[in-house]
This record gives sequence, C-alpha cells and structure tokens, in this order.
Amino acid sequence: MSKIAVFPGSFDPFTNGHLDTVRRAAGLFDTVVIAAMTNTNKHPLFSSEEKVRLIQTAVLDLPNVQVVAQPEMLTVTFAKQIGARYLIRGLRNVADYNYEADIAAMNHTLDTQIETVLLLADKRYSYLSSSLIKEVASFGGDVSAMLPPNIDAALQAKLGGQHA
Repeated sequence: MSKIAVFPGSFDPFTNGHLDTVRRAAGLFDTVVIAAMTNTNKHPLFSSEEKVRLIQTAVLDLPNVQVVAQPEMLTVTFAKQIGARYLIRGLRNVADYNYEADIAAMNHTLDTQIETVLLLADKRYSYLSSSLIKEVASFGGDVSAMLPPNIDAALQAKLGGQHA
C-alpha cells in the first residue's frame, strides 16, 4: 500500500520553510501532495492557479511531490478522495503546536483513518511566515533568502518593488 500524504496550506507565498518541510516529507512518504488552499480569513496575493504553478517550479527536483489546488472542502475529505492517510504539518513554535493539535484532533474525529504528522521546523526557518514575508516585502525589505527564487521574483512582480 502506497503511503500518500497531503501537505495543505494557503502558501501565499510558499516559503523556504514550506520547501524544507516538503523535502523532508518526500523522504518519508511515497507521494506528497501539496494542496494549495484558499484561506477565507485572509486576502490572498496569489490566485490558486498562480500558487500551483509557482510551487510546481519550486519542487521540480522532487519526483514524488505533486501540487494541486485543493477544492473547497474539508482537508480530510480531500485526503480520502486521493487515497491519502496522512496530513503533514510544520511546527515553528508552541503556538503552532497548540493550533495544530486542535486541528489534528478535529480531523481525527472526522476521519479516524487520517493521521497528522507534525514536522518540527528547521531553526533556520522557525520565524518565517507567509504573512510576515508579505509585510516586509511590501515595505521594500529583502526577503529573497526566505523564498525559492522563482517565488521571490513573482512576489516582487506582484508588489511592483525591488529589494531595498
């Protein structure tokens, strides 16, 4: 039986922290499906199609990784549809743990066949968040070391700016 994992997120933008989590998950599972979602509580900078295209380019060297736009449905429902039994989540800090533990418990209640696998963030990326990166970049800050090169270029194009 193939071990398929879903890594869901809004990925607006997809950071080097996300990429590190995907690389590590790709070594643990037969297939990792990155599910680019739209968070209804946020105002996305990139469309679903843009996110999928940008992330696909960033993970080209990982043959067992796929990128899709997650349909508007529960993540556990999506996972079941594609035959995944694992959800991948990255943890940067205690606040992430508390948030992810609640979501994992809810997901397990909704579908007892789904297991959440929590991967601790590499300390190089433990402070990164897409929201913080967008804020810094919007004021001209250089975030190029925090993003895959193609995503940094797309972010700069969206914001119409250059690095400070």
